[in-house]
Amino acid sequence: MSLSYSAPTALEYFGSLVQSDDQFPLLEAAVSLAQDEYPELDVQQVLGDVDQLLARLKRRLPADAAPLQRLRLLNQFFFHDLSFGGNVNDYYDPDNSYLNAVLRTRRGIPISLAVLWMELAQGLGLHARGVGFPGHFMLKVTLPKGQVVIDPFTGKSLSREELSERLEPYKRSNGLVGDFDVPLGLYLQPAAPREIVGRMLRNLKEIHQAQEDWQRLIAVQDRLIILLPEAWGEYRDRGIAHAEQGHAAQAVRDLDTYVQHVEDALDVDVIGERLAALRRAAN
Repeated sequence: MSLSYSAPTALEYFGSLVQSDDQFPLLEAAVSLAQDEYPELDVQQVLGDVDQLLARLKRRLPADAAPLQRLRLLNQFFFHDLSFGGNVNDYYDPDNSYLNAVLRTRRGIPISLAVLWMELAQGLGLHARGVGFPGHFMLKVTLPKGQVVIDPFTGKSLSREELSERLEPYKRSNGLVGDFDVPLGLYLQPAAPREIVGRMLRNLKEIHQAQEDWQRLIAVQDRLIILLPEAWGEYRDRGIAHAEQGHAAQAVRDLDTYVQHVEDALDVDVIGERLAALRRAAN
């Protein structure tokens, strides 16, 4: 009897990467997001390209380099020698979120640049974490004499005053002033790998929603639901995208899942009406 094995789909592969928070392979999961747009992408090749960058960097590193020296060398290599930086000319290009494209163009958004930078930092033995700062992903490096917060868009280290200044518009718009103010440190908590991949996907989601690109949006929603299976709002948003594409059965299933789980949501009546209309149309 001959056995036949089929390769996992891109979505199954992603699911296998993100099923556990233990040893979550952040770089590999982040690279794999591009498989929706680049179906022939060899994820392992991209990981190998990053390994080659790390090997180049390590050859420049004195064996006895202190952590601060390692950090300076990394920033010189990443932001100056390789010229990685923010894509200021086309910030909302989806390619800014695909690490294979970011490696090719050396341009990205803060979070995609941060994922690559963190991989190199950890390879140098630096204690580096991503920070889900409001509106702009940041990097935090813990050194023997304190911590450094870096903007991955520019490579610039930011003082407490600069960080507080950047927070002001967010705090004002969310009423986090006066008695409701919270310390800066709460905005500098490290982001878990699952949160980082979720934020990357939601960046793509915003782009596809704005362009009403329902097919690409559904692909992103599929990944978000695998990554965050109890984020019920993602089922709602996928259901709406399916409805826009004319996929009535899938839309009903997703919207019904949403309504079943969020009885107190402000939009549950509106979504319930849309669900009823879809069911009527299907019969």
